[in-house]
Amino acid sequence: MSEDLGTVDRAVLNAFQGGFPVVERPFEPAAAALADHGVDIDADELLSRVQDLDDAGVLTRFGALINAEAIGGTATLVATHAPEDSYDEHAEIVNAYPEVAHNYEREHPHLNMWFVVSVAEEGRVEEVLTEIEAETGEETYNLPKQQEFHVGAKFPVEGPQTQDIDCSDLGPEVTPTEQRSLTADELDLVLEIQDGLPVTATPYADVAEEIDADVEWVLETIQRFNMEGKVRRVGVIPNHYALGYSENGMTVWDVPDEVIDEVGPAIAEFDFVTHCYERPRHDGVWPYNFFAMTHGRSEAESQERIQQVRERMAEHWDVTAADWDTLFSTRILKKTGIRLDERARQNAETA
Repeated sequence: MSEDLGTVDRAVLNAFQGGFPVVERPFEPAAAALADHGVDIDADELLSRVQDLDDAGVLTRFGALINAEAIGGTATLVATHAPEDSYDEHAEIVNAYPEVAHNYEREHPHLNMWFVVSVAEEGRVEEVLTEIEAETGEETYNLPKQQEFHVGAKFPVEGPQTQDIDCSDLGPEVTPTEQRSLTADELDLVLEIQDGLPVTATPYADVAEEIDADVEWVLETIQRFNMEGKVRRVGVIPNHYALGYSENGMTVWDVPDEVIDEVGPAIAEFDFVTHCYERPRHDGVWPYNFFAMTHGRSEAESQERIQQVRERMAEHWDVTAADWDTLFSTRILKKTGIRLDERARQNAETA
C-alpha cells in the first residue's frame, strides 16, 4: 500500500507521527508548518488527506497515544513454549484471556509464543499466568520492564523529510503535576480518546461535546498529559504493515549489568529502534536482559539495522555470537491493543 502514497501524503506521515498541535482548530497551524517546509497544502486539504489515510487503513488511528502505565495498572511481556502439534489450541487458550493484549508467534527453538498481559492490579499478572500454566501444562516466563530506554514506534516513509516539524508547543500553557491518579473528569476524557480523536476540523471540541466538558479544559488536560508522559505523543498513528514495514525483529542481548545503563541510551538513539528495554533473565532458560525492537521493509534492511545495533553494542563490551539473538515474528496471534478502561477506572477509583 505504501507505494500508492503520493508526495504530500508521505510528507504528512513523516511530519505528524507526533507533535500535532493541541489547539481548537489544529489543522490550520499544522498545514502552515508543512507549507513552511515547502509542502503546498491548506488546512482543508490536510484534513481530507488524514481522513483518506485513516479510511484506507494506512493509519491505525489519529489522536493521542496514551501511555497506559502512566495512568495506572501494569503491563508485562511473557514468553512460553507451545508444542508444534497443538500450537493453535495453545494460542486459543492464551488469547481467551481479556488481559492478553498482544500475542505473537516468534522464531525460537523453545520460547515460540510471546504475549503481553495488561492488568489494572499488578497482582493479577501472577494469577493470569498461573491459570494459563494450569490450562496449557507449559511454564510461562514473566519479563517485566525494569528500565525503559525508548518507546517511539515511528515509521518514516520515503519522500519529503519533514520529520523535524514539531507543533507540540502550539497549545495552552500548562503546568505539569506529579499526580498519577485520574479525576473522574480525566477518566471520562481518557476513555473517550483512547481509540483516537475524531478526524474533523475541530477534534478537541468534538471530544469536549461528547463528554460534556469545556473545550479549553480538554485542550489543557491533553497538553498537560503530554508533558507529564500520560500521553506519549499526539498525531497520526501509522499501520506500519501498510507502510511496508513487514519485518518485525525482536533483538535480545545478554548485556553485562555494569554497562547496561550506558548501552540503553546508546541503542535508543537509533531512529529505527522503536522499543528499547531492560528485562530480567531466567536462569537456564533465557539469558538475555536487553530488548531492542527493530522494523524493516525487507529482510535485507532488517538485517542491516540489526548489524548496526550489534556494532553499537560492541562499542561498550565484547559481543560474541552467544550473547544475542533475533526473534522474528511469523504470525500475529492476537492484537487488540492495551485496553485502558479497567486500568483507568481502577486508577480513578483509588485516587
